[in-house]
Amino acid sequence: MTATTIMPEARTASATLRRNFWRGVWRVMKRKPSRMVGVVIMAGFAFMGIFGPMLYPERLPRDTSALYAAPSWAHPFGTDFEGTDVLALVVTGSRYVLLTGLVTAVITVVLGAGIGLFAGFRRGRWDSVLMRITDMKLTIPGLPLLLVLSTIWKFTSAIEMGLVLGLLGWGGVARAVRAQTLSLRERGFVEAARGLGLSTTHIIGKELLPSMAPYIAMNMLIAVTGAVYAQVGLFFLGVLPFEANNWGVMLNLAVFGGGALTTTAALPYLLAPLLAILLLTLGIVLVVDAMDEIFNPRLREE
Repeated sequence: MTATTIMPEARTASATLRRNFWRGVWRVMKRKPSRMVGVVIMAGFAFMGIFGPMLYPERLPRDTSALYAAPSWAHPFGTDFEGTDVLALVVTGSRYVLLTGLVTAVITVVLGAGIGLFAGFRRGRWDSVLMRITDMKLTIPGLPLLLVLSTIWKFTSAIEMGLVLGLLGWGGVARAVRAQTLSLRERGFVEAARGLGLSTTHIIGKELLPSMAPYIAMNMLIAVTGAVYAQVGLFFLGVLPFEANNWGVMLNLAVFGGGALTTTAALPYLLAPLLAILLLTLGIVLVVDAMDEIFNPRLREE
């Protein structure tokens, strides 16, 4: 059989595997309607973060005659202390929050999974050095460090915030991935790959990484929620300047500026960003519920 005959067959087999995988994903998602709800929620937030701010002018309109107006058809969540529509603030503030979460998740997973996979597979000196660095990273208290950094770094950019949160959050993922790699490296398929003389890059990328895809994907989604809580918490505490509109700023102004905990006037202003955070967390939890079944063929067949 010639190479020209093998290549089309390989492409056909690969295409068949992809189709079977996506059919399996569809069956898994349909099995529990709540999982589809999670996908819809996450897709809705993604759409809101990307396109939502485009629906409003750069400076949101203010109605000084309707300060802390009650919810109505014109203002579903009322208005804030300047007469600005609260729903518009939630939508326009979502981009900063979600972009920060995405950047944090990517950095956390890439660094954590990369270091964990390499250290666990190579063992020896590389493992010792990388794990000592990881242990040092885990001993650094994240919140106090962020408080110190906030005195010299304004975090006006979501990418800057995501970069710092990601660099502070990869240690736990590295440790967990290394532990799984140590167990997988003794399996028969890895031994066979080493016996064939395949490179370390090939074994890690083609043999080990797919086996840990569910765990890594779940950690990426969980890192998004962690980043949302961290940044919203920092803005709520008032340790970062209010130069970027986001949900944390809204919470701070609602509680400390509008007295939302003692009066009902600013309560919708407080509940709107809290509801957004709750829905985002719910969507991620519902999707994570399907991850293991999606990536485990035996569970998909049950």
